[in-house]
Amino acid sequence: MEVAVSLKGVSRSYARGSEVVHALHSVNLEIGKGEFVALIGPSGSGKSTLLNLVAGIDRPTTGTVTIGGVDVGGLPESRRTQWRSRHVGIVFQAYHLLPNLSALENVEVPLLLTSIPRRERRMRAEAALELVKLSDRSSHRPRELSGGQQQRVCIARAMVTDPELLVCDEPTGDLDRENAQNILELLSTLRARMGKTILMVTHDPVAAASATRVYRVDKGLFQ
Repeated sequence: MEVAVSLKGVSRSYARGSEVVHALHSVNLEIGKGEFVALIGPSGSGKSTLLNLVAGIDRPTTGTVTIGGVDVGGLPESRRTQWRSRHVGIVFQAYHLLPNLSALENVEVPLLLTSIPRRERRMRAEAALELVKLSDRSSHRPRELSGGQQQRVCIARAMVTDPELLVCDEPTGDLDRENAQNILELLSTLRARMGKTILMVTHDPVAAASATRVYRVDKGLFQ
């Protein structure tokens, strides 16, 4: 299987006042293209730190993070930001939707920084909403949508640039069980039908069971 994500000897430490916090310790991980991998563990275990490293939001203290053959941790911040906008879709627990924009306009936001013409941007946003079965809610603002619908808009927004990698930070954490299951089924469909590589962090064993592979993270170590 082609390797999509590779972490070798990755550690991450940061200062908290006079204290040094070791969030991750010498992590080695490979994720194949088209895999759905879940990281499960308690709050403060280091799983979100790892997610941020894979997404190119943060850089490792030591070790290498390679995504699609690119040493992401070694990129300068400006190039890392550019790389992330093209290759990674991010789904948050807190939806981070702009309240005064419609669902369609929220999905279109990542494309506004590109040179894609307005007409094509709108077509891509419409296709992304159709993918998550929300075409009939395209004109609705976030306050007019349920929690499950808002998370579907977030997934559409993450998918609109057609990234190779989706990183999901507790994507079902604020949802009831029925809506959570719908989101997990959608993520599984994106992997199975579109070949997307997915990395999800969760504290929920039921959510983790939807993945093709599960790792437990605790105190910065894989178990």
